[in-house]
Amino acid sequence: MRGLVAHRARSAVLSVLGLVAAFVLMTVGPARAGENVFVEVTPNPAQAGSRVNIRASCDNANNRQAEVNSDAFGRVILRPDNGFLTGAVTIPGNKQAGDFPVDLRCANGQRASTVLTVLNMASPSKGPATGGGGTAGGRGAGSLLLVGGLVAVAVVAGVGARRRTGSRF
Repeated sequence: MRGLVAHRARSAVLSVLGLVAAFVLMTVGPARAGENVFVEVTPNPAQAGSRVNIRASCDNANNRQAEVNSDAFGRVILRPDNGFLTGAVTIPGNKQAGDFPVDLRCANGQRASTVLTVLNMASPSKGPATGGGGTAGGRGAGSLLLVGGLVAVAVVAGVGARRRTGSRF
């Protein structure tokens, strides 16, 4: 009886695994040429005046230079780097805030694009002049209070011990 139950349980588990495998194989499509064409800009969003890195892929042409254009920073040539195309550029400090398309043109004719969000927040003003801690002395009042408290406790303890010994006689 035990063998029959174990056999049925094993068959049920294998059937479920077979159905899951069939589902996975049916939903995964084959990779096609051109699917690995992309461009990304980091950080995104970026503050005007900051430097951004560009990473791209031109599918099977990552061993050749590519070009990126954007109204956010102009034209940048990307160069092969560890299987990708990379470059860096500084967004002009006076660039208006907004969303700017970043267009990739590959040597093999492939194209991709993304959007770079440029922020142009005003630089924070200086805070109030609070002295910067210049009025704080070396040891501070906290140390004096602690020492004074310990002396007071010792005096009270000494007086209390003296009274107890004096009352016995």
